[in-house]
Amino acid sequence: MNRRAPAAVLILMACGFVAAADEKQDKPPQPIQYNIVVTATRVETPAKEVASSVTVITAQELVRTRKSTVFEALQAIVGLSTVQNGGPGAAASVFIRGANSEHTLVLLDGLELNDPINPSRSYDLAHLSLSQVERVEILRGPQSPLYGSDALGGVINIITRTGRGRPQLTLAGSTGNYRSWNGDFGLAGSAGRADYVLGLSYTKTAGVSAASTVYPGNSEADGYRNLTASGKFGYAIGKSAGVDITIRTVSARTAIDDFGGPYGDDPNNVQNYASTLARIQARGLFLGNRWEQKLSVSWIRSSRKNINPVDESHPFDSESGIYGSGLIKLDWQNNIFLNPSNTLTTGLELAREDGHSDYTSQSQYGPYESAFPKEKAGAAGLYLQDQVKLGGHFFLAAGARLDTHSRTGAAATYRIAPAYIIGTTGTKLRATLGTGFKSPSLYQLFAPATAWGPVGNLNLRPERAIGWDAGIEQDILGSRLRLGLTYFKTLFRDLIDFDFAAGYINVGRARTSGVEALAEWRPREDLSLRACYTRLSAIDKATGAPLLRRPRDKFSADVQARLLRRFDTVVSVLVVGKRLDRNFSVYPYQDVSLRNYALLNAVISTPVTSSLDLFLRLDNITNTRYEMVWGYGTLGFCVNVGFRFTR
Repeated sequence: MNRRAPAAVLILMACGFVAAADEKQDKPPQPIQYNIVVTATRVETPAKEVASSVTVITAQELVRTRKSTVFEALQAIVGLSTVQNGGPGAAASVFIRGANSEHTLVLLDGLELNDPINPSRSYDLAHLSLSQVERVEILRGPQSPLYGSDALGGVINIITRTGRGRPQLTLAGSTGNYRSWNGDFGLAGSAGRADYVLGLSYTKTAGVSAASTVYPGNSEADGYRNLTASGKFGYAIGKSAGVDITIRTVSARTAIDDFGGPYGDDPNNVQNYASTLARIQARGLFLGNRWEQKLSVSWIRSSRKNINPVDESHPFDSESGIYGSGLIKLDWQNNIFLNPSNTLTTGLELAREDGHSDYTSQSQYGPYESAFPKEKAGAAGLYLQDQVKLGGHFFLAAGARLDTHSRTGAAATYRIAPAYIIGTTGTKLRATLGTGFKSPSLYQLFAPATAWGPVGNLNLRPERAIGWDAGIEQDILGSRLRLGLTYFKTLFRDLIDFDFAAGYINVGRARTSGVEALAEWRPREDLSLRACYTRLSAIDKATGAPLLRRPRDKFSADVQARLLRRFDTVVSVLVVGKRLDRNFSVYPYQDVSLRNYALLNAVISTPVTSSLDLFLRLDNITNTRYEMVWGYGTLGFCVNVGFRFTR
């Protein structure tokens, strides 16, 4: 652990003691509240009745910490590892419990965001703003029985606001070093049977060099800008039916470099990203409110355009690429409330995806072209889940699913998740056992052969996983202190790897296991402390080597307090351990070890009026130099000042 890590933890502890001694206790401490969770069962369920490992980031937490992107909000979550190839706007991904980034299914209001044209069908979190986001739910462990393909590692579900009551206007803005500024507009409310939310956000920053300035030949900053517009509309048809529409569009421009490490800088390498999504859902209650139906249709189109003309540093090198994809999906979900203690959920999903790309380059070795003609694939899934609760102490969710893919055939998965609360002590014991699968991507199936050999393989099988976890949770001190401990293990097989002689083949095997520990303490109404620790072992079973970019140890903690009766303060620390990575700037590549690092952050906000707050956000206070990916730059000490107006 580097020298700054213990200092950061000590500063965090000191802030808690200062806050505790700073004020008189006017109100009795309140218990830590349980949240309602949707993602774990597809039905609104109290978190205490859920056996799954799930974390909820609430709207209050998002406002309090002043994060601007989903990627930032995920960095301190237990069980997650986050990486980014440079500063803001650079490719960003997340590993859940050591699973590959493409094994995370990302949803926005139930709409699938994973990109069909990405070689592994992963989702790039770099451009996902928190504008109008109400909560984020992170579900860890294989989740295919409810969500199908891509959920081997877990699910991240971003849930946006719903308009309620009189019109509410929200304006927020901030500015800081790196010539960065952010603006956010929101309008939400309801009138009669209709509700609405409108949002518009814009971010711009000069950024840092994507190829780290620690290495020679890298000096030019790579900027980023993002414009996101969103709308959500609902209409109630009587007391038991309604229609909801979600629309979101993103337009982003990121300056990137050729590669990480020495002399990876490129002054005019740019990527443009655009995405538009829409979802319409009809819902209704029938048979005396005992049968709930939800029928939704989702549509998304995304494109990336890479432009890199010649320049003084690269007089013979140029490249351009266009990558486009689309997905349309139908989901018919039925919740049957058999009795107050038993809910049956069943449904049908149909999906159709397509993708294409065209890449050309010119160098001193001559021209090169790689075209991926438009290809399509379809999938269908039937799922069934039964939720049972007995006597207010025993809770069980069990389910199964059958999927079929137009190219790779059928895949069956199952999951069982029991939980038991001991009445005398309030101790919660929970466990889950489940399986998951991931269908091959369009590129892995259809990519045309090159002069060096085959690439795509129509004989690929789905990737498979089986995982289990067991945990204990305990509330003490009148539920002001909550402790949790979970052990998990997942085995992966038939992972798709690339072989230069055979193209994509099912040969990979991996094992991930570890421990997640959490503690939350609220000694006073205006003071809370939270800490979590993840110990992870992620091994490639074919070689015995650790999987890339997964830290063995990760620790995060924060103190939230009100100082001098006026200043809401959050001080947090994130400590990430050593990771294995690779230096791809040399041939053949070399294995390298990324050093551990600690980041100390703080947010201070104060109300000016009942409608206006001012805040100061400080990130990486100790100006730590670190790398998430070998050879790529990260932000140093950041200062942002801003406001939030709500009326």
